[in-house]
Amino acid sequence: MKHFRYLTKEAIMKGVFFLAACASILAVALICLFLFANGLPAIGKIGPLDFLLGQVWKPGNDLYGILPMILGSIYVTAGAIVVGVPIGILTAVFMARFCPKKAYRVLKPAIELLSGIPSVVYGFFGLVVIVPLIREIFPDSKGTTMLAASLLLGIMILPTIIGVSESAIRAVPESYYEGGLALGASHERSVFFATLPAAKSGILAGVVLGVGRAIGETMAVIMIAGNQPRMPAGLLKGVRTMTANIVMEMGYAADLHREALIATAVVLFVFILLINLLFSVLKGRSKE
Repeated sequence: MKHFRYLTKEAIMKGVFFLAACASILAVALICLFLFANGLPAIGKIGPLDFLLGQVWKPGNDLYGILPMILGSIYVTAGAIVVGVPIGILTAVFMARFCPKKAYRVLKPAIELLSGIPSVVYGFFGLVVIVPLIREIFPDSKGTTMLAASLLLGIMILPTIIGVSESAIRAVPESYYEGGLALGASHERSVFFATLPAAKSGILAGVVLGVGRAIGETMAVIMIAGNQPRMPAGLLKGVRTMTANIVMEMGYAADLHREALIATAVVLFVFILLINLLFSVLKGRSKE
C-alpha cells in the first residue's frame, strides 16, 4: 500500500513537472509566433536590405532603417562586456577562494542587492553620477553618450556574472585545487590554473546571461545614451539601441511604423537566439 502511494505521488509530480515544462515551451512558442507573424510582413513591405542596412530612421518619411540601432546595441553591449566581464570574474574568484568569512558576510548580500535594484534607479544613478563625470572629463561631450551607457551596463551585469561564476567555481571538486598544491603550486596558481579552467563552462554561462541582460536593457539606456537615431560616431557621442527605439516610439506608432517597431523586436529576438546558440556551441566544445 505504501509502495502504491509512493508510485502515485511520483506519477503526480512527474505530471506537474511535465506541465511546467510544457508551459515554458508554450510561452516561448507564443512569443515567437506573435513576433514573427507581426514583424516579418513589415520587413517584407520595407525590404529586408532597406530595413536591416538602412541608415535613416524617419517614420514620417516612411524611412525605416535600423542599422544605427543595431550597431548602437552591439557597441554598447561590447562596452559593457569590456567593463563588466573582467571585474565580474575576478570578483567571483575573490569571493569563492580569497575572501575572509567576515568580509564575505557583508559583500555577498551587497552583491545580491545590486541584482534587485530597478533599472530606473540605475539610470538615475548614471544620470546624476556618470553623465556629469564624463561631461567634466570631456568638456566637448554632453555626457549622455555611448561611453556612459557602456559603463552603466557594465555595472548592471556584475551581479549576474559574479553570482553564476562564483557558483561555478565553488562547484569544482576540491581535488583540483589540492592537486595543484600537491604539485608545488601556490594558492594563487592553484586557483587560477586548476580551479578556474575547470569552471569555465559555468563562467561562460554567467557571461552569456550578462550579455543577454545588457543587450535587452531599456530604461537605464534611454536615460543616459542620448537616444539619437543616427550612425554611432564614437564613444563620446549619443546612440540609440533597438530596445530604446521600441520603447520610445511604440506609444504613438501606428500602421507600418508600429509594424517596423515589432520587426525591430524580431531582430533583437534573433540576436538573443544567436547568443544562446553560440553559448551552446562553445559549451559543447569545452566538454569535448
